[in-house]
Amino acid sequence: MGKLSGLKVVDLSLFLPGPMLTLMLADQGAEVRKIEPPTGDPARQMEPFEAGQSFWFRNLNRGKLCESLDLKTPEGAAKLWQHIEAADVLVEGFRPGVMARLGFAYPQVAARNPGIIYCSISAFGQTGSHAHHPAHDLGAQALGGFLSVNDGADGTPVVPGVPAADMAAALTGCSAVLMALYGRSRTGEGAYIDLAMFDSLLPWCAHIAGDAAIANIPIASATQRSLGGAAFYQVYRTSDARHIALCGRELKFAENLLTALGRPDLVALAAAPAGPAQDPLKAFLAETFAQRTRDEWTLWFADKDVAFAPVLDFAEALRSPLVRERGLLIEQDGAHTLASAIRFSPVAS
Repeated sequence: MGKLSGLKVVDLSLFLPGPMLTLMLADQGAEVRKIEPPTGDPARQMEPFEAGQSFWFRNLNRGKLCESLDLKTPEGAAKLWQHIEAADVLVEGFRPGVMARLGFAYPQVAARNPGIIYCSISAFGQTGSHAHHPAHDLGAQALGGFLSVNDGADGTPVVPGVPAADMAAALTGCSAVLMALYGRSRTGEGAYIDLAMFDSLLPWCAHIAGDAAIANIPIASATQRSLGGAAFYQVYRTSDARHIALCGRELKFAENLLTALGRPDLVALAAAPAGPAQDPLKAFLAETFAQRTRDEWTLWFADKDVAFAPVLDFAEALRSPLVRERGLLIEQDGAHTLASAIRFSPVAS
């Protein structure tokens, strides 16, 4: 029996943030009823397909009870009210104002189910100048400053590989829902959550945005410790046109690696401020790593205490020993599923 067995959730969201939020609840035993429009969640049509279903859709909506309703019809609205009146949690991802026009705004819902936890997910929140501005993940990252430091060597921002605003909203929303449920267990009161992707992502800049917040100085990734300005937090090309990553700036790692490479004299550079002061060290490491293949370096690093990782593509990563050991990719009935990261198994002795 899951930790959330008995919890009833109505999910009116599509695409990524809402479905990910409710997936985390479903994976722990919550009964999630996913209400889709007559045309279905657009993710159902996203390639690739496996075992007759979209990989994207299955991996964000597994374990949910899916139902198609036309909420603009009396029949569809009446059916949704039945689900809402029995629910503990309602998650919706419409643009602000849509739920009110449909007759399901929070005051109307709370009047019929006072204890409900009602979570509205939007790009920029339910109020303010951007409330009705359309955007997906990329827009939130752009306006939040994150896209500016997701740049190439020439400083040009590129599309991020991870939809961080979507995922930040899912994680923040899940936390908020669970907090509200805990509060309700003590007071009996429901809650309304105005969850914005933009708001959810912004706190994630605490480690890089100090100069911008304190002195109004734009952040340049080439001078940031964690964004490319440090030699030991950097990606290097190998002789086979693959890449490796040094992923720990602690001085002990620099001492271990540079001693093994016969250049302990360069350790002091690893302690220098991120940016131009470390350029000679980055140049040495770039020249060094270009002399062997990625896999040769992986073997070489095996007995070195250095924060290092080969850069794997997804095909390699999903079939790596680490993913297999952790049981993170499950193949069953001709379909692949990404396992939940939340586990409550006993600690191994």
